[in-house]
Amino acid sequence: MKEKYQVLIVEDDAQIRDGIEIYLKTQDYEVFKAKDGVEGLEIVRNHKIHLAIIDVMMPRMDGIRMVMELRKDYDFPVIMLSAKSEEVDKIMGLNMGADDYVTKPFQPLELLARVNSQLRRYTRYAGAANTLENTTSGNVLVVGGLELNEDTVEVRVDGELVKLTPMEFKILQLLMKSPGRVFSADEIYERVWNEEAINTDTVMVHVRHIREKIEINPKEPKYLKVVWGIGYKIEKIS
Repeated sequence: MKEKYQVLIVEDDAQIRDGIEIYLKTQDYEVFKAKDGVEGLEIVRNHKIHLAIIDVMMPRMDGIRMVMELRKDYDFPVIMLSAKSEEVDKIMGLNMGADDYVTKPFQPLELLARVNSQLRRYTRYAGAANTLENTTSGNVLVVGGLELNEDTVEVRVDGELVKLTPMEFKILQLLMKSPGRVFSADEIYERVWNEEAINTDTVMVHVRHIREKIEINPKEPKYLKVVWGIGYKIEKIS
């Protein structure tokens, strides 16, 4: 029997929590629910969670703090829920490691589409990493000392393995396939997330995280460059 995806909802509003659960169950997801970050982390530690939907504002432990704690040990996708008045918190959530966000009030079908999309990417990434972990591959993109193996889903810098999240890997893969070419934030979003670009703040955050992981000095990057007012590129290096 095919394993069910297990999704965690962390939301202090019971009506919203239960409403999301109903829609997730129509897609045959197994659902876990928590009313704050403390309960949410306890569930994560005791169950195999594939994706979490986390509200920003909650008692005891808010969504920002929970994501910070999650990212110490887990790399499954996180979708944050935030009100329009919490724009700063939304960006902070992305900075802490969230993969996407949905603004309240939201259409349940929009949230469901984002859940499905994130899980598709994550399971492809995890599956490749698990099944091809010890194989050699010819599908390796190389720029200077930066190597990205498309089959084993690994990135190395000067031979050292670098751990990227699934979204970071996809962005770096896109840029490394066309070294020297500048990609706008909108284009990166549309090609990696496969949906129309509305707010590309998340691209900026992911790019910064990639740079922090692959560059010796992120403030003077060798590989991942910003072309001001245009976008991002991987520098051509022989």
